[in-house]
Amino acid sequence: MVYDRDKRDLPTRAAQNGADAVDSGHTRLHELGYKQELKRDLSVISNFAFSFSIISVLTGITTLFNNGLRYGGTASMVYGWFVAGFFTMFVGSSMAEICSAYPTSGGLYYWSAKLAGRNWAPFASWLTGWFNIVGQWAVTASIDFSLAQLIQVIILLSTGGKNGGGYEASKYVVIGFHGGILFLHAIINSLPISVLSFFGQLAALWNLVGVVVLMILIPCVAKERASAKFVFTYFNTDNGEGIDSKPYIFVLGLLMSQYTLTGYDASAHMTEETKNADKNGPIGIISSIGISIIFGWGYLVGITFAVTNITYLLSDENDAAGYAIAEIFYLAFKSRFGSGVGGIICLGVVAVAIFFCGMSSVTSNSRMAYAFSRDGAMPLSSLWHQVNKQEVPINAVWLSAFISFCMALTSLGSIVAFDAMVSIAVIGLYIAYALPIFFRVTLARKSFVPGPFNLGRYGELVGWTAVLWVATISVLFSLPVAYPITKETLNYTPVAVGGLLILTVCSWVFSARHWFRGPITNIDT
Repeated sequence: MVYDRDKRDLPTRAAQNGADAVDSGHTRLHELGYKQELKRDLSVISNFAFSFSIISVLTGITTLFNNGLRYGGTASMVYGWFVAGFFTMFVGSSMAEICSAYPTSGGLYYWSAKLAGRNWAPFASWLTGWFNIVGQWAVTASIDFSLAQLIQVIILLSTGGKNGGGYEASKYVVIGFHGGILFLHAIINSLPISVLSFFGQLAALWNLVGVVVLMILIPCVAKERASAKFVFTYFNTDNGEGIDSKPYIFVLGLLMSQYTLTGYDASAHMTEETKNADKNGPIGIISSIGISIIFGWGYLVGITFAVTNITYLLSDENDAAGYAIAEIFYLAFKSRFGSGVGGIICLGVVAVAIFFCGMSSVTSNSRMAYAFSRDGAMPLSSLWHQVNKQEVPINAVWLSAFISFCMALTSLGSIVAFDAMVSIAVIGLYIAYALPIFFRVTLARKSFVPGPFNLGRYGELVGWTAVLWVATISVLFSLPVAYPITKETLNYTPVAVGGLLILTVCSWVFSARHWFRGPITNIDT
């Protein structure tokens, strides 16, 4: 049964047992009906660090920079970043408000259960939970696969580049890199939370310093630099995909920004390990988005000042085999010093940031799997919610790494199939974000009792804006990205997301509705 305990007329959390020292997150977790099984050792900085590391502007922008250049170019990226960032802040603010009221590792799916009402709680929880966890696995798969591809490009450039006979790894070597990276991430996530907290803070620092260094260094080193007019006004319509409409092109270019600004639900999933989580969890969500928007824009502008020939950067015939940012870094140093070694080192800085991003993503995945299985929603649930002596959900960690590896195996058959699977990382995950917000502004509009962090009278306005934005991008990112439409150019996003929806609903209708009752308390209420 869902633990129906929204009334706050019991002794306040801070004053309970007459002790201000009682952790408010721990007390609220107990009120919600859960034991404290994970070690509550994370500070607000550590909580922020996990979300900030998963958002990782170095990861998202580097990975999809080609997409931004192709669809709209510099102007599309520079202004599209703020469009996506502006509306993402609405989504994050609504999530932060709900997180403050319900600070549990279950996060989104628990919120949906509490906000949808007793009759709808099980189905709402089931739908949100599966979109959330599959979306998270897809995020991890895409992050670590991106790192594997970047490693392959670094090796290519280090051995002379494509035009110099450099080594181009096969798809089997790339998937091998991917598996090795996930293995390392699983090992790190098997360590105690105090050690993981250190890595999380190091990751956040690495991302901050890395962004600042690269956004200044690359345009300063490059002999040829773009003008400010080019950076802020050039709109590329020559995408080679048969699309001429500027609004359409701008929309497609938004994918880079929206893909980057994803994963901040990690702060919610880490709340059972965060001190005073009803306050610090929301701070982690909001601050990770806000700081990412600022530093991400600086990184984008800095790198685009080193863009001089978009056609060449997007060509498979350049030294980086079409990997635009890698070619920018490589050419910047080669033009100045006659060698691209400095550019390769800069790519190494980005690679480390992506590694940390994947590490934090596995952390978030495992906590979601732990909470979802704790409520009996996953096959072999009793196995996945076990914790070891260090209070780490060890089985959930390795499960998350394994499934993410299996998802990337689709790249061996068809890169189109892999892209469709990864699309769940954006649309699927944002649908999971929107569902509890939707329930908060509809079914729970009058009954929702906010926690310490709340939006006051603006809560409904912010919530509706967030829901409408998610509905908008779900449609926009499902549009065709090339014409004429063939099986090679078809955007399979609606197929992937629709397939996940059908599987989730069918599993509910034919099985789960008979036994799944939503979040289950594990203490005597």
